[in-house]
Amino acid sequence: MDFLKLEGRTVLVLGLANRKSVAAHTGRVLAEAGAKVVYSVHTEERRESVRKVAGDAPVLVCDVGEQSSIDRLPDELGELLGDEKLHGIVHSIAFADYSAGWLPFHETPRAAFLQAIDVSCFSFVAVSNALRDLLDPEHGSVVATSISTTRMAAENYGYMAPVKAALDSAVCFLAKSFSEFSQVRFNAVQPGLLKTQSSAGIPGYVDSYLFAEQATLRKQAVRTEEVANTIAFLLSPRSSGVNAQGIVIDAGMGVNYFDRRLVQGDGE
Repeated sequence: MDFLKLEGRTVLVLGLANRKSVAAHTGRVLAEAGAKVVYSVHTEERRESVRKVAGDAPVLVCDVGEQSSIDRLPDELGELLGDEKLHGIVHSIAFADYSAGWLPFHETPRAAFLQAIDVSCFSFVAVSNALRDLLDPEHGSVVATSISTTRMAAENYGYMAPVKAALDSAVCFLAKSFSEFSQVRFNAVQPGLLKTQSSAGIPGYVDSYLFAEQATLRKQAVRTEEVANTIAFLLSPRSSGVNAQGIVIDAGMGVNYFDRRLVQGDGE
C-alpha cells in the first residue's frame, strides 16, 4: 500500500555528502517509497565521491554560494524532468567555518557569519525562487533541515544557531510568498543532535551528543533515518495541511532537561 503517495513523484535533494548524511538517508527513504530522486552536490569532485551513494539517481552540481550556479539549475533539472513537474525539494545544506577555533559568540568573525548565512539560509530562498516554475503548483512541497532549538545557547555551536533561526523564519516567509501564486508548502525538520560526519566538525560535538542522548526520554539519540522519515512525510500529500511549520525531532529531549538522573549525575 502506497500510504505516502510518493510513487512516481520527483524530488530534488540538495546536500548529498556521504552515506551518513541526512540527504543520503532521505534519498533512500524516498526511493523505497517509489519516488524519483535527483541529487545535487556543490562540486564536480563531490559528485564523483558520491556516485556509489547515489546509485542510479542523477547527480547535478550546484554551488549554492554562487548565484550563477543556482541560475543554471532550472535548465539542467528541466532537461531531466521533460514535461513533468518537480514535486519536492529537500534543502539539506549547511556550512560553518570553524577554522578560527572555538570563539565566544561576540567574537564571531564577520566573514564566517555572512558565509554561513549565505550558504545555510539564503540558498534556501534562492533555490526555491529559481525552481518556482518547475514546482508542481498544487502539490509541491519544500523542506529545509534546521535544528531542534535555536534558543539554547550551546557555546560550541556558536553562530550557527542564529543562522538556523534565520532559516526557520525564511520557511514561514517563503510559505506566505509562494501562497500568492501557488499551493506549494514550505516546512522544516528540526532534529536534535545527529551522528553525521558534518557534525563531527563542530568543536566538542561528541560530548554534547552523548549528553543529549541521555537527555532524551528514551535514552537513545535521534537517528538520521528518523529525520528522513519525517521529511518524506512532509513531502507527501499526506501532510497537505502542514505548512510554514517546524517539526522538532528530538526524542523528547526538549522536555527532559531536569531528568532526575541528569540532575543527580548518575546517568550512564
